[in-house]
Amino acid sequence: MLYLLKRRAANNKIPPEKVQATYARYRIQALLSVFLGYLAYYIVRNNFMLSTPYLKQQLALSATQIGLLSSCMLIAYGISKGVMSTLADKASPKVFMACGLVLCAIVNVGLGFSTAFWVFVALVMLNGLFQGMGVGPSFITIANWFPRRERGRVGAFWNVSHNIGGGVVAPIVGGAFAILGSEHWQSASYIVPACLAVVFALIVLVLGKGSPREEGLPALEEMMPEEKIVLQAIRSAKAPENMSAWQIFCIYVLRNKNAWYISLVDVFVYMVRFGIISWLPLYLLTEKHFSREQMGVAFLFFEWAAIPSTLLAGWLSDKLFKGRRMPLAIICMALIFICLIGYWQSESLLLVTVFAAVVGCLIYVPQFLASVQTMEIVPGFAVGSAVGLRGFMSYIFGASLGTSLFGIMVDRLGWHGGFYLLLGGILCCILFCCLAHRGALELERQHHSEGNIRALIACEK
Repeated sequence: MLYLLKRRAANNKIPPEKVQATYARYRIQALLSVFLGYLAYYIVRNNFMLSTPYLKQQLALSATQIGLLSSCMLIAYGISKGVMSTLADKASPKVFMACGLVLCAIVNVGLGFSTAFWVFVALVMLNGLFQGMGVGPSFITIANWFPRRERGRVGAFWNVSHNIGGGVVAPIVGGAFAILGSEHWQSASYIVPACLAVVFALIVLVLGKGSPREEGLPALEEMMPEEKIVLQAIRSAKAPENMSAWQIFCIYVLRNKNAWYISLVDVFVYMVRFGIISWLPLYLLTEKHFSREQMGVAFLFFEWAAIPSTLLAGWLSDKLFKGRRMPLAIICMALIFICLIGYWQSESLLLVTVFAAVVGCLIYVPQFLASVQTMEIVPGFAVGSAVGLRGFMSYIFGASLGTSLFGIMVDRLGWHGGFYLLLGGILCCILFCCLAHRGALELERQHHSEGNIRALIACEK
């Protein structure tokens, strides 16, 4: 198994006259593979939420038990994003991603045949574990094939895959119910999505690519000299090929202050995101006295408004901000601060819905920009490890602050206490955005100074 996941050297080098055309074709295929692959991960993840009414009705599970199942998947996924993304640095991205999809499909088949609560617990934890195999290969592929000046737009395109994947689950499961009938709810909820995941895994294997060198092409920094950016002052005497995934993680990520800054940005973004989306239905129904239909409309706007805003943010960060990601993130968080107060204080149905939609439109932008900057603060061979740290921190700490701590604040201080917590989280996020931006500027200055030294040496020769 481990042998199958390993990277493979190129069998044949691409002739020089075909390099540019092949590179252009391969990088589009690579991007499509991680877009479709990551979309498929959400088909075999969010389908569980759609099955919860049947779990409660048919298997007599309590709300507490269903909540425990959701928490187990969330925790397992957070841990897995850290571990699996680190392991992905030493693996073939397409094989690693496809393997994770197949394993998720197998777990979903198991869920379709299970009736015991503790079996469900074990299986949803396994699903959360294998779900973590999707994000690392995605970022590694983007970092391998696309230069910094394009990563905002490319990362934005990839990022909406989870919105689309999460959005198509309901039609897929609903169509399965229409064909199979509600008496076959296990097959409709789990088996059909599992089969689709296997199909997408095959697509990933066909379309997916390793690094340019593994495909017989020159490395990205050889084709685009501007990519030769000095990323860290810390350097190891060992070649990366001789370093384990743990050594790469320790040297290039744990000792990298910029990796910690960007991870803490994500912690507070996730805190605000989960604090709103997890409690939006209950808050609107009980405090704002929305009907279920009105609440559903507000929830829909919150989720789907993120797609156009993310695509626009990618273009702006590349073109207007010249590859600097954090200024736009700071602007978005400041606007979220204002809109969250409006969402909290407004009594008008229209205004509350509009403020919820604007927050949903903006909250995914800093999350996406943080993910793009992650690729630019570590060497290419450590991208998965940096993504792993960020993913672990955001889910284990950020999501917990937005769900559990928010609930505690509401119980003890009322809804006002919960919103004060989120407003404090926004301010902390802005602080770490500023620190992350300063760190990126330091790397730029280091790059320019070393570039000037190299140019001077070349002139003297």
